[in-house]
Amino acid sequence: MSWSVKTLRRAAGFACVGLVLAGCAGTPKPDPSPLELLAPQVSGRQVWKQGLGSVKFPLAVAVNGGTFTVADDSGTVMALQADTGNPLWRTEVGDKLSAGVGSDGRFASVVTRDNELVTLDGGKPLWRQQLPSRVVTAPLVAGERVFVLAVDRSVHAFDALDGRKLWTYKRPNDALTLASPGLLAPFKDTLLVGQGPKLAGLDPLRGTLRWEATLASPRGTNEIERLADLLGPAARMGDVICARAYQAAVACVNAERGNVLWTRNAGGVSGLGADAQMVAGVDASDRVTAWRTADGTVAWTVEKLLYRNLSAPLAVGKAFVLGDLEGMVHWFARDTGEAVLRLPTDGTPIQVAPVASGLTLLIVTRDGGLFAFRPE
Repeated sequence: MSWSVKTLRRAAGFACVGLVLAGCAGTPKPDPSPLELLAPQVSGRQVWKQGLGSVKFPLAVAVNGGTFTVADDSGTVMALQADTGNPLWRTEVGDKLSAGVGSDGRFASVVTRDNELVTLDGGKPLWRQQLPSRVVTAPLVAGERVFVLAVDRSVHAFDALDGRKLWTYKRPNDALTLASPGLLAPFKDTLLVGQGPKLAGLDPLRGTLRWEATLASPRGTNEIERLADLLGPAARMGDVICARAYQAAVACVNAERGNVLWTRNAGGVSGLGADAQMVAGVDASDRVTAWRTADGTVAWTVEKLLYRNLSAPLAVGKAFVLGDLEGMVHWFARDTGEAVLRLPTDGTPIQVAPVASGLTLLIVTRDGGLFAFRPE
């Protein structure tokens, strides 16, 4: 079963809705905005390049202590030194993937298209567990546990050492769920999980609910238009977590107390980047907006990259960085939204949110190019 609705403006395969759907059809988008000439205001350069197979699923890259851990469609998982790009290990899982990678620096976990959770120890296969439902959100590995958020919003915890299931948290099923990477993140001794438009704080040891905060109030004439699942990546600044509710809102929460600090109506189907000053996101037309972290007021909006299938942004220094459908990497000044730098990769779409380890920024392209950039 598939749907074709106005709310699904991204390319088919990025965000799908249904009774746990396998695919969807999106309405055609206008032609991408042509890039304007840019005189760089800051300096940056490519410092290394590596390669994997194609990356067409919503990959998350794990960053731990100077190490990037990445994966491709075919099931190759690889860890690299962030500063040099030198491979630390490379493993073939043996099955195509639907989600990954989660890692704490020792254990790394991915999920196959056959709904198997696969965990590696130092790059060596350790255990596999069959999951009850489809997964597109990267597992979270923390505290010698592996946490999984399924498309049906159920949360599962496993022992990282032996794969033993520890607990399952599940709310009553909704008629429709969003098959797009959701919110699953650590916060001190609390596990943060998106549950529709609500952010839940769970006890990671027992799987019990500590608090719940509503980030959006969905409006619409039918269940599809009222979908407002929280999307990853979220952004953390101290005790504050900021996240997007699908096509509904952008909001920030005090995760220590579980209360909403502010929420603003805002469309969009990808996660956020943020620092202590600004929260940035991209809407379904690829308009980039920055809200002030303190109160949610709009600081600036950029419409120069409309319909360029932008990735979620990342806050790096005093800039926000994101990629587009032609493999270009764009830097915008955090405080003003001015375009300050643009660098190329391999010409294929950048569908993965950029990540950084120290001063090294990693970009992953659809053709599996791994490009590391560093400011000068």
